[in-house]
Parts: sequence; structure tokens; C-alpha cells
Amino acid sequence: MSRRESPPPPSPPPQLLGVQRGKVECEDRPERAEPLSDTEREIVQDTWGHVYKNCEDVGVSVLIRFFVNFPSAKQYFSQFQHLEDPEEMARSSQLRQHACRVMNAINSVVENLHDPEKVSSVLALVGKAHAIKHKVEPVYFKILSSVMLEVFSEDFPEFFTAEVQMVWTKLMGAVYWHVTGAYTEVGWLQVSSSAV
Repeated sequence: MSRRESPPPPSPPPQLLGVQRGKVECEDRPERAEPLSDTEREIVQDTWGHVYKNCEDVGVSVLIRFFVNFPSAKQYFSQFQHLEDPEEMARSSQLRQHACRVMNAINSVVENLHDPEKVSSVLALVGKAHAIKHKVEPVYFKILSSVMLEVFSEDFPEFFTAEVQMVWTKLMGAVYWHVTGAYTEVGWLQVSSSAV
């Protein structure tokens, strides 16, 4: 299992959650998120254990890939929006701190998969903060989810088989559903966008 300090050469990412580099497909928000089965929850928790052991490095890899492939996302981060070089990004303490916050939020979701109310509460807080305080277009959550799954499957290929990727795609779809619900609740008029 090797750690990558910089993103790979440009190549189209796999189609996860309807996102491609530089392009986002918009769709209507489904009525509700599809719940994970007991087996799917176990798969997520087992594979997450391997990822979370290296949470800071993996989180930094995710954010670097996110900002390199979708540079418009940097507009929401005054502390590191000027960074262009992936190696410079990797050295940014602010980027590292944000990477840890992202990974810890996912960890809270994974640890509480047995408690749908807790998951909903955690994601509502994340969604509302990003809608009200940070004014981040919600489509970036979909993009970030796709980038996460791309990095996880590349960095942990022995754990992120095709079946596991499908389960994680379902989980990230549920995360996006909850977050966009929070955006809608606070009066965000449009949850889909072609922001990138």
C-alpha cells in the first residue's frame, strides 16, 4: 500500500455519483436516501478501518486531488486558495487540518451507521454550516465524495473491490442526500449546479 504525495497524471476518474472531472451531472433530489443493509454497514466499517488508520495522509491526498481536478472549489478556502502546486498543498497546515476535519466527519458517519438519527444529525450540522456560514454550493459535496472513493480505491485496492466500491457509492449518495436536505431546510434554492 503506497502513499501518493501528488495526484496521478490527468485521466478521467471512474463514474462515481455522476461526477466527471470538470463536469457535474445534475439530477433531482430523490425522496429519501436508500438505507444500507446490515451487511453493507459491516463492509463500510471494515474497509473504513483501513483508511482511517492513515486518515491525515488519505485526507490530504483526497483534498489535493479535489483541488487539482476541480480548482473552482478552492474559492471557498481563503487560507489555501492561492496554492497551485500539489507538493505545496501537501505542506499546508491549513489544508492538513481541513483534511482531518473531513475525515473525522466521515468517521462520525461510519461509527454511527447503526443510528440513523445520529448520522442525520451529524450531516445536518455539516450541511447547515456549509450552506449558511461558508456558502459552499452543495454540488461540491457530490464531487468530493466521488474524489474520496477514487482515492480510496486507488490507495487501498485490496479492500476496495468492485462490490465494496458499490456499497461506498451508496453510502456517499446517502451522505449527499442528508447534506442537501440541510441545504433545502435553510432555504438554499438550488441544490444541483454546474459549478465546475
